[in-house]
Amino acid sequence: MSKLYVFGIGGTGARVLKSLSFLLAAGVKCKSSSVVPILIDPDAANGDVNKTVDILQYYQSIRSKLSFDGETSNQFFKTEISPLNPNFRINIQDSKKKFKEFIDFQDLDKKNKALISLLFSKKNLNADLEVGFKGNPNMGSVVLNQFNTSKDFEDFASSFAQGDRIFIISSIFGGTGAAGFPLLLKNIRSASPSLNNHSLLRSAPVGAVSVLPYFGVKKDVESDIEKSTFISKTKAALRYYEYGVNDSVDSMYYLGDKLAKDYDNNEGSVAQQNDAHFIELASALAILDFANETNFTMNKVKEFGIANESQTLTFNDLENVTKSDLVKPLSKYYFFHLYLKNQLPSSIEAVFAKRLQIKEPFLYEDFYQNLEKYNDLFWNWLKEMADNQRGFAPYSLSAGTDIFNSIKGYKPHKGFLEKTKNYERITAFLNKRAREINTSESTEDRFMEVFYDTTEVLMADKYKL
Repeated sequence: MSKLYVFGIGGTGARVLKSLSFLLAAGVKCKSSSVVPILIDPDAANGDVNKTVDILQYYQSIRSKLSFDGETSNQFFKTEISPLNPNFRINIQDSKKKFKEFIDFQDLDKKNKALISLLFSKKNLNADLEVGFKGNPNMGSVVLNQFNTSKDFEDFASSFAQGDRIFIISSIFGGTGAAGFPLLLKNIRSASPSLNNHSLLRSAPVGAVSVLPYFGVKKDVESDIEKSTFISKTKAALRYYEYGVNDSVDSMYYLGDKLAKDYDNNEGSVAQQNDAHFIELASALAILDFANETNFTMNKVKEFGIANESQTLTFNDLENVTKSDLVKPLSKYYFFHLYLKNQLPSSIEAVFAKRLQIKEPFLYEDFYQNLEKYNDLFWNWLKEMADNQRGFAPYSLSAGTDIFNSIKGYKPHKGFLEKTKNYERITAFLNKRAREINTSESTEDRFMEVFYDTTEVLMADKYKL
């Protein structure tokens, strides 16, 4: 039972974990039996982080009602997501102080004050840490260096076991991610002998994705964040990573894109809620690539590429391996969501619903209510990626009468004697599969298994996948 610990540092780390959650819900292949997300951000009110926490908690609640054994065909939500802490977050001590208070600037002697003043500007010293480091990794490296002596790090080390792996997500052009990644890696590779399992941590397979600039921020004279610094910060960090980071990582992934869309310039807190981006999805695929790796060789550096340069990508613009990994599971979940959203409430008298004992109260129980909320967030994720730049829009998301024509670039097959279409066609498949289901399973297990198997038949019937 191998675990994959995934550290998501800063807002980008949180958004990549959000994408990973949706891929796992869809059943994209993951050889790790359990994923342990760990969010690191001093900004307790960060909108991106808190949205990801909600998504992870919905996932965990849904999966807790399902069982997976050797006879279970369902792959939706198969990979367990388990928290190190109840809210998936690492606590950053003293994050509500100003930076100068954190380093006890007032208690330093005159010479040390002069030295600190050379290293940090007055703006740095007076910065409020409550909303993060505002693109200043020099500050972040000081604050985050406390992590290796924290109880959270001790808990992480104590839970680590032989065969477990570690993956770190960070951006390279901001403050929290750029500072946190090298420090976290150092703390793992030089784990103190006082920690439980320190030898396992030092030799554990470690992967990391470093996200290069892929969005900009609007000009704001009141903000400390300026997109014109992103490239220079990236170049400086890459030079450091070449000599101080890459040698300590088994698989290093680099991802980025041309700056195309400027987001609102929010320094942090609740207002920081960036739309989902394809680069975050690609970063989540990097995590799964690492999880599925069987032959580790130190210092492997990987990049991600697309087959066709397009402002709005579809499945056919991806390289064959990526397309193969994504198109079937993601499309199965897409149709699963569509049916639940638009058809299931009016189909509780259908054969499959009666066979599964899906009565109206089932639709108001916690399991289904959480599934509905999670699926709405999945739909919003698809819409945000479709509307972003660079966009990823593999589906037609507007309401239409022919749902089988909604996978762009995939023409649905129509049988010569086929009489039913759209949701009627899916209902017919559900009815057939429900007659074969093991009635001894729980209602939740029967429900998910019938829908998973039905979408499997649907993909073969309509798209020969």
